Amino acid sequence: MTGSRVLRLTCLLALTTIGTYAQRLGMRSAVSLTPTIVEAGSPELIVISMPNAKSIYGEWLGKKIEFFQRGEKWVALAGVDVEAPPGTTTLKITGETSSGEIDLSQTVEIHPAHYRTGALTVPPKFVEPGPDEQKVIAADAEIKTRVFASSVAEPLWHGSFRAPVLAKPTDSFGTRRMFNGKLASVHKGMDFRAAKGTVVRASNSGVVVLARPLYYEGNCVIIDHGLGLYTLSMHFSRIDVHEGQHVIAGDKLGLSGATGRVTGPHLHWAVRWEGAYLDPGKLLRLNLNAIK
Repeated sequence: MTGSRVLRLTCLLALTTIGTYAQRLGMRSAVSLTPTIVEAGSPELIVISMPNAKSIYGEWLGKKIEFFQRGEKWVALAGVDVEAPPGTTTLKITGETSSGEIDLSQTVEIHPAHYRTGALTVPPKFVEPGPDEQKVIAADAEIKTRVFASSVAEPLWHGSFRAPVLAKPTDSFGTRRMFNGKLASVHKGMDFRAAKGTVVRASNSGVVVLARPLYYEGNCVIIDHGLGLYTLSMHFSRIDVHEGQHVIAGDKLGLSGATGRVTGPHLHWAVRWEGAYLDPGKLLRLNLNAIK
C-alpha cells in the first residue's frame, strides 16, 4: 500500500470516528429531564428524541425505567426517593436501533431538598402499638407488598395529574417527624386540609388495586397508573370504589375522614414509583398534557 493510500485510509477512519462521536453527542443532547434541578423526592419526566430507536430501556438508582413511545419521542416517568442522599448518580439509558445499541447515559446530580423537621406530642398508642396491633400491621404489610409487586405494563395515565380534593394542601412532604422526642418517620405524602365528607377524586387514569381499611392508613385507596407508578389516598370516611375498578381523572373515590392513626380529619395523598416516594406537589406541577 502506497503512502498516499495509507494517508487516505487514516483520514477516512478518523472522519468515521469523529462522525460516530458527534452522533453520540447529539443523541445525548436529545435526552431531557424535567424538572432540570433534581432533588430528593423529585418526580422526573424523561423525554428522549430518538425516532429511529426500536426500543429504549434504562436504570437509575437501582430501579428499572420503562420507556414508552409517543410519536417520535420516548417517554418515562421516574423519580428520586424522598430519603435519597445527595450526590452524583448515573442515569443509564440504552437505545436499540437497527444498527445496534447506542449509549445515552447521563450524569445526574441529586441536590438536597432541605425538608423541615416537625415535633409532635401524641398518645403512646400512636407510636407504641401493642401485640394485637403488631399482627394487624404485619398483615397489612403483606397486603401492600402483594399490591406493589406487579404493576400494569403500560402507562394508564393521560395528561397531567390533578389534585384529589378541593382543599388547601400543607407543606408537609418530606418532613422529619419527631414523636415524643424521637424520630418516628419521614412524611412521604401531601396532607390536604379536607373536612370530613369532602369528595376525593382520582388524580389520573388507572386501576384500583386496593380499597380497604388498614391499620395506619385507615380506609385506603391505591391506584396503579402503570409502569410502577401509584397514588395512595388515606383516611377516608367512606370508600366508593372497589378493587379491580378502572377509573379516570375526576372519578369519585370516596369521602375524606379521620380513619387510621390520625389526630384529625384530612386527606393524606402519596405518590410512589418503583418503591420510591415522590413529592406529590411536584408531580402536580409537571406538564404532561403534551404527552399524547
